[in-house]
Amino acid sequence: AAGRPLAQPRLSSPQAQPRQQHTGTSAVAPDPAGMGASASANLTPEEMEEMMLCSHFSEGEVKKLWRAFRRLDEDGSGQISRAEFMQVPSIATNPLVQRVMAVLDKDNDNEISFTEFVTALSVFSSENEGDKLKMAFKIYDIDGDGFITNGELFTVLKMMVGDNLGDVQLQQVVDKTMIFADKDKDGKVSFEEFCEVVASSDVELDQTLSIAIP
Repeated sequence: AAGRPLAQPRLSSPQAQPRQQHTGTSAVAPDPAGMGASASANLTPEEMEEMMLCSHFSEGEVKKLWRAFRRLDEDGSGQISRAEFMQVPSIATNPLVQRVMAVLDKDNDNEISFTEFVTALSVFSSENEGDKLKMAFKIYDIDGDGFITNGELFTVLKMMVGDNLGDVQLQQVVDKTMIFADKDKDGKVSFEEFCEVVASSDVELDQTLSIAIP
C-alpha cells in the first residue's frame, strides 16, 4: 500500500502496572539538565518524585529504568552520549538510531538525560495512541517544522532500506506515498494527514522500530 512506509516506531520498556494516583509536593516538570547531572547509585526521593510525575511508571519501574540507564552511562557522567547509546546491540544495528537519538534528545545537546530517557519510554509504553503518533511523527519530521516533506521521507526511508532499494525506486515509493498522504496537496504531510495514513492503511504500527533496553 502507498501508505505503508509511514509506520510507527516503538521502544520497548517495562510494562507499567496500574497504580494509585501519586500526589507530591510539586507538579513542576523536572529539569533535564538537573536530572542528567545525577550519577549516584540511587535516585533521591525528590528525583523519584519528579520521574513519577512526568511519566506513568511506578516507583519500582523507575528504579529498573535507572539501573538500565546507569549501565548505559559508562563514564558516570549522568548523561548517555551517542557512543554509549550505540553500545546496546539492538540500537547499534537499528537503521533509525540517529533519528531515535535526535527525538529523545529534546534539548539538542547530543546527550540523553535520565529525564529524557524516562519521558520517551513512558510515551512509547503508554496506551495513549495519540502520544505515540506524535513521537512517531517526529522520527520523519527531521527539521521539526511540523510537516514531513518529500525529502525528509526519502531520508528516513533510505535509512531503513539501505542499499536494498535503489534511489530511483525509493523515490518512486516516496512520491506515491506523498500523493496518498498529502490530502490538501500542499506538497507536505501534516501531523493530521500522517494520522489519517496510519489509520487508513494496513501499517503494522509496532514493527518499524524495536529497541530493547537492557
